[in-house]
Amino acid sequence: MTGGKQYNPGNHATVSFYRSFTDMLCMKGFTLTPRQVNELKKVHRQVPHRREADRIKAIVLLGTGWTLEQTAEALLLDTGALRRYVQTFQDGGIDALLLMAYQGSQPKLTNAQLHKLEKQLSQTIYLRAEDIARYVKETFGTDYTINGITNLLHRLGYTYKKPKTVPGKADALAQEQFVRKYKTLKKRKQPHDPIYFMDGVHPQHNSVAAFGWIKKGETKTIKSNTGRTRLNLNGVINAETHQVVIRHDETINAQSTLALFKMLEKKHRKAENIYVIADNARYYRSKVVKSFLVNSRIKLIFLPPYSPNLNLIERLWKYFRKVVLYNRYYETFAEFKERSLMFFATLREHKTALRTLLTDNFEIIAT
Repeated sequence: MTGGKQYNPGNHATVSFYRSFTDMLCMKGFTLTPRQVNELKKVHRQVPHRREADRIKAIVLLGTGWTLEQTAEALLLDTGALRRYVQTFQDGGIDALLLMAYQGSQPKLTNAQLHKLEKQLSQTIYLRAEDIARYVKETFGTDYTINGITNLLHRLGYTYKKPKTVPGKADALAQEQFVRKYKTLKKRKQPHDPIYFMDGVHPQHNSVAAFGWIKKGETKTIKSNTGRTRLNLNGVINAETHQVVIRHDETINAQSTLALFKMLEKKHRKAENIYVIADNARYYRSKVVKSFLVNSRIKLIFLPPYSPNLNLIERLWKYFRKVVLYNRYYETFAEFKERSLMFFATLREHKTALRTLLTDNFEIIAT
């Protein structure tokens, strides 16, 4: 019940409304009118954090006939905390109740020390909270427990997640130039001329463990395969219609690329030009491919080096892995191959997700 427009504690109209009835509350037997409950629920939908939401829920439950014990059990809180919520609500209204979420013990570090800590965290990705606690101890002489340093990190806006890997040699200027040329091409090309993004993908016949919802205290296992057999797919995706043309070959090379080009020419008989955007794989630049392109309607356009972020089909491959590979086990390679090819054959079933994913708003990577 959180999300949406955030509640502003400085809203004086809201403050005056709530303070008009907070005097009615007491620890025993207080009740809220339907209108008051509705207003509290409205604020509950607007607050951005769970702690704020729990405080509002406590007031609503206690004000609609629930006992302290029932409310404590439902919200997994102790009765002492609930008493403080009610007292705070009585003294200062909804503003004071919500501000409790941001109040705690006095910080052990000064503002200058916090600033230095944040600078360190921006430069170094720590794997363990205890390593950060050790840095704080060595740098500032201040002791933190693991829970304490974790709470501090949360207050500073940090969360535990993986960093995103990007090519170390990416050229931001070259990427920006490509995006400008791409936009110009979209405006000037003929209506029947498609623009495709091309790339190969080589999923391995093995299980890929990924994050998922697992009940606390339980361990889930996924079978794995001992082989290293790969499925070699070469494909293109239409930048406007999101139609996909996929080939499965024993290997992806110049010959398999030409076979894919011929499929595109057959598909677009009315097109004057068929634009294909690709990375700098060697077989795309081979003599065989160059010779074919001399008399072909295929116009091959190369991405800047180290720019997978500009290749639209990379997003399709990522989505394919998520749907077909993550947390799934295929006993035989034949079963794995069939399921992979079926995904592309039934791609229309994923059109809603892909419509959002495959926009040509490209991220520029600067290193």
